[in-house]
Amino acid sequence: MRIVFANSAWVSAAERLILRGGGWQSVRLRVRYGLILHPAAGPVLIDTGYTPEALSGERRGRMLRLYGALLKPELNEAEQLHQVLRRFGLSPDDIRAVVVTHFHADHISGLSLFRNARFIASDAAWARVKARGPGRNLRHGVFTELLPADFEARLEGLSTRRRVEAREDVPAGADLFGDGSVIAVDLPGHADGQFGLLFAGLERPLLYAVDAQWLLQALAETRTPGLPATLIAEDAAAIEPTSAMLRRFLASGGEVMLCHDPAPTSYDLSPEVA
Repeated sequence: MRIVFANSAWVSAAERLILRGGGWQSVRLRVRYGLILHPAAGPVLIDTGYTPEALSGERRGRMLRLYGALLKPELNEAEQLHQVLRRFGLSPDDIRAVVVTHFHADHISGLSLFRNARFIASDAAWARVKARGPGRNLRHGVFTELLPADFEARLEGLSTRRRVEAREDVPAGADLFGDGSVIAVDLPGHADGQFGLLFAGLERPLLYAVDAQWLLQALAETRTPGLPATLIAEDAAAIEPTSAMLRRFLASGGEVMLCHDPAPTSYDLSPEVA
């Protein structure tokens, strides 16, 4: 099994907004998405990152246009979905599944590209998205116009997966492919239904913790951002318990990777990869 991550875009933010006690200097954050080449499940995406659909697509509503104008993501053309898949001899039609870690725009904006894929997501969170009106979904950071019309028909919820119990410092979760290779781990705090992915079979176990924090420094040094950053969190009180779990995982010898941390990792795609 191979795991690679690409950077779909850059987003700039003042350091003090993402690191408690930070300065006013701007930090350029990545917006990662991943590709798993699984021996049985085939090519599987982890989210989609930012795509032109979210920033300039014809289906964008007024609030999605405002969202793009405020955040001003800079698309990384070299690592957009089509270009990255082409490096591996793939097209969007070859993707068998997209793991949707949560429903924010920078994770779902490219879902409509994948006509043959099933979507693996929190079915409990999806039920809440369906039950809320458009206004309430916007308050939760969910732009439903980015979801394919047949999203629910292709949804495979986490509740259908075998539950894996915690062992030592490895957290419990849902076995995505039935072989223990990829475990979905609940990460409450940032977004409704957010989960990360644990790759426990690696020489050094990797936990892709998505948006549990923006910076690894904030996680490792217990410098969780305060106001106003926590105002956009789904459950601000859950951020620190989730972060404490991740610190225990690090202390046990595991590796934690975040969606937005700017530092390159050994799993990030390099220009030389063919």
